[in-house]
Amino acid sequence: MRDLNKKPSFQSVFAPGKFESQLMNGDHTPTPMVDDEGKELIDPFCIKDQPQKITFQDITSAAFKIKSGIIKTPCVKSRLLNTGMDIYLKKDFVQVTGSFKERGARYALLQLADEQKRIGVISASLGNHALALCYHGQELQIPVTVVMPVVAPIMKIAACRQYGANVIVDGMDMGEAKRIALKQAKEKGLIYINGYDHPHIMAGQGTLGLEIIEQVPDIDAVVVPVGGGGLIAGVALAVKTLRPNCMIIGVESERCPSYHAAREAGKPTYTSIQSTLSDGLAVPMVGYNAFATADPLIDKMVVVKEEWIAIAILKLIENEKCIVEGAGATGLAAILAGQLDELKGKRVVLLLCGGNIDTTVLGRCLERGLAAEGRLLKFTVTVSDRPGGIAELCTTLASIGVSIKDIIHERAWIMSDIFSVDVKVVCETRDRQHAEQLKNLLHQNYHRVVFGSEDSFTLSPIANSNSEKK
Repeated sequence: MRDLNKKPSFQSVFAPGKFESQLMNGDHTPTPMVDDEGKELIDPFCIKDQPQKITFQDITSAAFKIKSGIIKTPCVKSRLLNTGMDIYLKKDFVQVTGSFKERGARYALLQLADEQKRIGVISASLGNHALALCYHGQELQIPVTVVMPVVAPIMKIAACRQYGANVIVDGMDMGEAKRIALKQAKEKGLIYINGYDHPHIMAGQGTLGLEIIEQVPDIDAVVVPVGGGGLIAGVALAVKTLRPNCMIIGVESERCPSYHAAREAGKPTYTSIQSTLSDGLAVPMVGYNAFATADPLIDKMVVVKEEWIAIAILKLIENEKCIVEGAGATGLAAILAGQLDELKGKRVVLLLCGGNIDTTVLGRCLERGLAAEGRLLKFTVTVSDRPGGIAELCTTLASIGVSIKDIIHERAWIMSDIFSVDVKVVCETRDRQHAEQLKNLLHQNYHRVVFGSEDSFTLSPIANSNSEKK
């Protein structure tokens, strides 16, 4: 790996471009970013044709240098039942800023030359990387500038400012924010630190793998959330070096399967993404350095549905008292979906890598998880419009312990019978068996009962069509 303290030239190198809106070249790589004068803007440490692989020595160096500023997070045995696996949870969401990103951010800052520490660094980020960089920049007294797009969560923007960073809120998406950040880096001599593909970032994230090996003996598999690839690159290298037979499994959402696409193409490739519960993984193209480092070490990639991520968030809160964001729950989602059944009877570590979930999103996740598990039901039933008709329905539900969450009735749109009323009910049951009991009771007592909607999610095992390393 070349000397990263040496200030690089910003001339004639391509970099990933404005992902969300920019036209793509024929090979599905982004067109070059340019400044206002048409000159190319680059990320000099993340070059398409010159990927940098990190080494195990880079990770051990990072572990030694960051240990005084990073929390050694617990890795505890899970209380989840009926998975058939011996599951351990690596709780890296308990870092000060709520995610594993602190490991790489601190190491990247510590590795700067003295002059560069005085000048400062810059990055573009939606949240976790920005928080980590700002916090450790304040701790190490290194000036930090972060460019956050206008869609970034307001609470994360405010938190970055509280850490004393220069926060620029500009750009409609991450691609535009990165272009602005690279332009500032070129003009002011700042080092741009990519949140997932900078070699020092990957080495720092790899320290998480070293801790796992130390905390859990004889592990059979580590399940890692995958976005830009920096985390799995560092963790896979650390774990495989010390435990060559341990499986490394990557998991990503079906709404942003950029690593799955890269594996199929044999190189990082642009992938269109959609809004997802695991927004921390929503990277349209994995890093060049991360892919070169990680791909030979990954045994299997899994793509999970959004509903399983919601269920995993719900299970972690109920059973483990862990509030995690969607990205941190993807590993458990793959297990619950039946996509990792080959790990039954084995010792498995799941990385709970982030806990910065927006409170409104958390509420939606819990409701969607309850609905997908069959514990939150929606149905419409036609009852008599005589006095006591709706009360009788409520009594019927109460008789088996069903809790009504919401109820409305409609008269004007019932054309077939003016003496009837449609009652729409959202209710909560204990489990799927209790829900079946409710359905049977309603069908016995009412002629017309309609449950759910046509586009509702059905909780059933997923056929495994994910890629494995040959």
